[in-house]
Amino acid sequence: MGLRWTDTLDIAIELDEKHADVDPQYVRFTDLHAWVCKLTDFEDDPEKSSERLLEAIQMAWLDERD
Repeated sequence: MGLRWTDTLDIAIELDEKHADVDPQYVRFTDLHAWVCKLTDFEDDPEKSSERLLEAIQMAWLDERD
């Protein structure tokens, strides 16, 4: 089964691997949304995202860097 918006930690791990040169603190939500949708394993509806979910992904990504 593929990734869904609620798989924040798994998405954060994949983003960290794919965008290791990016500081997640400064990623705009529009870019974050696009990057999540482009992940190979992502299978959820792009329209089901929300600011709350994108923020949770961003925070998990920041935690992944620590």
